[in-house]
Amino acid sequence: MSALDYPELAELLDQVAAIRQQDQAGLEALRVALVGRKQGRLTDLFKTVPSKPVEQRRDFGAALNEVKQVLEAAFAEREAELARLPGQVAIDLTMPARRRWVGADHPVTKVIEEICQIFKELGFSIAIGPEAEDEWLNFFALNFPKDHPALDAHDTMYLEGGKAGGREGGRMLLRTHTSPVQIRVMQSGPPPYRVVIPGMVYRNDPFDASHAPGFAQLEGLAVDEGIGMVDLKATLYQFARRFFGGQTRVRFRPSYFPFTEPSGELDVECQVCGGTGCPACKGTGWMEILGCGMVHPNVLTNSGVDAERYSGWAFGMGPGRVAMNRYGLPDIRLLYSGDMRLLRQLGGDGA
Repeated sequence: MSALDYPELAELLDQVAAIRQQDQAGLEALRVALVGRKQGRLTDLFKTVPSKPVEQRRDFGAALNEVKQVLEAAFAEREAELARLPGQVAIDLTMPARRRWVGADHPVTKVIEEICQIFKELGFSIAIGPEAEDEWLNFFALNFPKDHPALDAHDTMYLEGGKAGGREGGRMLLRTHTSPVQIRVMQSGPPPYRVVIPGMVYRNDPFDASHAPGFAQLEGLAVDEGIGMVDLKATLYQFARRFFGGQTRVRFRPSYFPFTEPSGELDVECQVCGGTGCPACKGTGWMEILGCGMVHPNVLTNSGVDAERYSGWAFGMGPGRVAMNRYGLPDIRLLYSGDMRLLRQLGGDGA
């Protein structure tokens, strides 16, 4: 008979797996409990041999010796493993632990999410569209004249061989703003519309303290019956004070955009210099964060919306510039440098 034929010995053999998982202290405690000379379970079983029937003593004693050899071999193997462990892993217990880095959202991503959340609470939904567009959606539907400088191949990143086909302005390009999504939204069905539109845009701009050739943009559109400039200003004032704080000064300035009339720009007091003037705000004390205005009737008509019945307003902003103002960054290139220290300084590395 083998040790497995005796339940009490089979139970001891089950402890082999536990032996192989012990540390030094646990291994010694388990040795005393299993094979200790005074009170080990195996020792106690050896003491029961004389009380067994004569015909069973020999088999039981042989099984006990078999279990003893298995357990002692398991203890010896684990001891050897523990003896080798420090040399193999080379643990220096005096060294400080390495800090584990955990990724986080980019500052511009955080700004976009916060802006979208503010407008969602004001009743807006989110719309997105493709980054490769045709000239009609990117320019002509938005009331750009055909001789506008932005249509020059040196100012806009056209895609070689790209053709939209079937309508005026068939060349494909990397969109210069997210405004084509406004056209797509208005073509999707009748008003009302209240959407914000985040996404990447591309321009042949120099990479300097306040410009980048590829950057995130976020636009908003509201179209309905009876919408006017009062609605536009009230909404954008609410956004600016929610985002920058109630004490931050804001101002509207008249401007010009082909797709809005009248048009304006919203400036916020520069958070880098506190309004005293610095390179980030070009010495003015103000940071332009968005352009806005009432949607031009031609844009509504081009999108299939009745301009006699409906009116609307729109705005567009660069979240990168907003992030500069929010976090007091003097140079927009810091956002695209790939330097992870920026995240740590802004408290966003999650570590």
